[in-house]
Amino acid sequence: MAKILVVDDEPNIREVVGLYLRRDGHTVVSATDGEEALEVFQESEPDLVVLDLMLPKMSGLEVCRRMRADRRVPLIMLTARGEEEERIVGLSLGADDYVVKPFSPRELAARVAAVLRRVEESSERVDQRVLSFDGLRIDPNTREVLVQGEPVTLTTREFDLLYRLASSPSRVYTRDQLMELVWGYTFSADTSTVTVHVRRLREKVEPDPAKPRYLQTVWGVGYKFEG
Repeated sequence: MAKILVVDDEPNIREVVGLYLRRDGHTVVSATDGEEALEVFQESEPDLVVLDLMLPKMSGLEVCRRMRADRRVPLIMLTARGEEEERIVGLSLGADDYVVKPFSPRELAARVAAVLRRVEESSERVDQRVLSFDGLRIDPNTREVLVQGEPVTLTTREFDLLYRLASSPSRVYTRDQLMELVWGYTFSADTSTVTVHVRRLREKVEPDPAKPRYLQTVWGVGYKFEG
């Protein structure tokens, strides 16, 4: 079971989320603003962070940026419905997932479990095959990606998504399939997360992101990888 830091300035959200996470056997610590969040983060060294983007004293995005600069802890953002740009920025900073307010505490607990499961599975993977294409090399053992011989930095979920697609060239995956295979969700989820991650991957690995060579959209269906 994990130690989870819940950061939100609304007491009822901290209480309800903490209740559901403790029911699942996790230890929960909390913070009410951005500055306190960084202090508790350093003191408690949580295994996962649930972070509201709208915080007093310091924005959630800045908190996310500083946490990710310190160490690569899994992070789930809490956002309001109209904060699409903030969600995109948060995902680009390395957040693993987001939940839109108002949300179901049960769904959040399920997403926490899914992220933790993916992290555990990633740490246990050994001796997976290295994938090499013209101008692109993906090593799952070191989680290193080289583009034209130069390393590029991917978030945990960006790497998992790229490796999943590249492992089966020309196979078409729907967004729902990718949500289940990469994020671990077997229930209905917002598949725009997949769209955002594909967009970020194209910016990092494609010679011309506007004309993708590797990560191709299959209109009305999903995505495929072409080597």
